[in-house]
Amino acid sequence: MAKVLKLNTCVLDYSQKSKSFFELVYEVVKLIPRGRVTSYGAIAAYLGAKSSARMVGWAMNSSHKAALQIPAHRVVNRNGQLTGKAHFGHPYLMQNLLENEGITIENDTIVDFKKHFWDPATLEK
Repeated sequence: MAKVLKLNTCVLDYSQKSKSFFELVYEVVKLIPRGRVTSYGAIAAYLGAKSSARMVGWAMNSSHKAALQIPAHRVVNRNGQLTGKAHFGHPYLMQNLLENEGITIENDTIVDFKKHFWDPATLEK
């Protein structure tokens, strides 16, 4: 039986051969609630590719070129650091977007990271 996630209007169907890994990553990232963040590794683990955190990072880098609106600023490293900030075009854009959602950043790191962390594994599959 295929893994299928239904949440509001977004459906992740891992049996669909037509979807690339990047597209699946984007669908997960679109589910991250405003004011919350997740990590590259948490997304990779959720998609069944636990050792592919770096590939999730590549997907986030490519998301800036996509016509879709992907809230890539909500994806950080496992320590809550803004490691992807260089790919936002302005050195403080990622931080500003997170701060506009109520997240405090100090020294490129999310303050109280555990409080803001959203784990996609908590979604019903």
